[in-house]
Amino acid sequence: MFSQRIRNEELLNRLVTAEEAATWIQDGMTLGLSGFTRAGDVKQVPRALVDRAKKSGESFKVNVYTGASMGSEIDAIMAEAGIVNIRLPFQADGQMRAKINGGEINYIDQHLSHTSEAIRSGSIPPIDIAIVEAVAVTEDGGIVPSTSVGNSAIFAEYAKEIIIELNLRQSPALEGIHDIYTPAEQGERGPIPLTQVDQRIGTAAIHVDPAKIKGIVVTDESDSPSTIVPPDEETAQIAAHLLELLRAEVAAGRLPNTLAPMQSGIGSVANAVFHGFLDSEFTDLEVYSEVLQDAVFDLLDAGKIRFASGCSITLSPEKSEQVMKDLDKYKDRLLLRPQEISNHPEIVRRLGLIAINTALEFDIYGNVNSTHVMGTNMMNGIGGSGDFARNSRLGIFVTKSTAKGGAISSVVPFVSHVDHTEHDVDIVVTEQGIADLRGLAPRQRAQVIIDNCAHPMYRPQLQAYFDEACKRGGQTPHVLEKAFSFHDRFRETRSMLEQVEEKQPVC
Repeated sequence: MFSQRIRNEELLNRLVTAEEAATWIQDGMTLGLSGFTRAGDVKQVPRALVDRAKKSGESFKVNVYTGASMGSEIDAIMAEAGIVNIRLPFQADGQMRAKINGGEINYIDQHLSHTSEAIRSGSIPPIDIAIVEAVAVTEDGGIVPSTSVGNSAIFAEYAKEIIIELNLRQSPALEGIHDIYTPAEQGERGPIPLTQVDQRIGTAAIHVDPAKIKGIVVTDESDSPSTIVPPDEETAQIAAHLLELLRAEVAAGRLPNTLAPMQSGIGSVANAVFHGFLDSEFTDLEVYSEVLQDAVFDLLDAGKIRFASGCSITLSPEKSEQVMKDLDKYKDRLLLRPQEISNHPEIVRRLGLIAINTALEFDIYGNVNSTHVMGTNMMNGIGGSGDFARNSRLGIFVTKSTAKGGAISSVVPFVSHVDHTEHDVDIVVTEQGIADLRGLAPRQRAQVIIDNCAHPMYRPQLQAYFDEACKRGGQTPHVLEKAFSFHDRFRETRSMLEQVEEKQPVC
């Protein structure tokens, strides 16, 4: 029955239920789960593990490593069941976020290119069991991933045992779009031989010793849909500002007409920015990114993108149905790679990427906070933004100038948590405008950001802070006792906007 999907006859004898596979997981184990941004994630075995915990009442905890965020509510139910000790390197679930911020889960927020190196070096607990979603298993036991690669290759290589979730709902046409390449140990490896976005340097499957495959669980479930929303007026304006910048770079001779390979972070704002290219003059574009969202396939359909390399395919329900039905038409213009390759600093620098990522807030000097709300509460994680920003040709961060109906300014005197220092940020963009920080000293950067990116209702407050700071002097002027005044005001009044008391007329 499964001979087309499991082409190694010996492995046909290892079919098990999710419930049986879950019994192999013991207290204190470390699990490497496939999945990258709600795509290609394992589904049934984690659920069975949670059910086991609830029904048996036994107390146990496991360490959970993934590529990035999980779909199918896996992070949520594992957090709710209280079975997670360590979680890394990225998550995006509200219930798990609450447990992390409550100190109940030890969350290790990592650059997404770093996890594989931490596993190789042994600096984090070793993986006991890798659980990987696949669309097929080859004759020699090669695991063909589904809609993401993520960290699956490194998990499978270093795990003591492997459980495969063979997902019959995932299209078998996905076989052939993966390019699995694993660098050697540090100190022993040569250059990664990737010099073009469309270059294949690895294999179409994750090759492991078939003896490590302890069991295969057959599943039939779609990936969770993307949570992105269509572009709105503000994100469309951000895209327009960015396009004007790129046109200026072309006119100045710093970019060719086809620009440079582009990377875009996850989420609605980044997706909307890519959508802006649909009505632009730019064609023959290349994408070298992590997540390939709706906008990438819209641009492929429109003939705007020549080739796209990523780590996962994360789509809305409508777009997913169309793409998977017509997958063959994309296969010669698409590759999925392990995240340590899609995010590798060596490749990012070599290809000269234009990196577009999202900020929670940035300050007047260009420091960016991507992860912590009000400086202390983790949102999702740094993801791959640091991998790209520091090493790209253009490190761009985008955000709306305000949040919470204007109660929060995304431009502040000093970010409440620093993920990307001013040294790694070339350009910041809001719907208000664009600030090109290249070649500017700190005081120059501050004025450009206040003038071009801050919302008009917050500009007077920011200007007053900057003017007072400049009177105190310094290379990067600050009024330390007021540096977090915006955040303090929001904590006390639920708005960063300074309330000006109206003076009553004197009769």
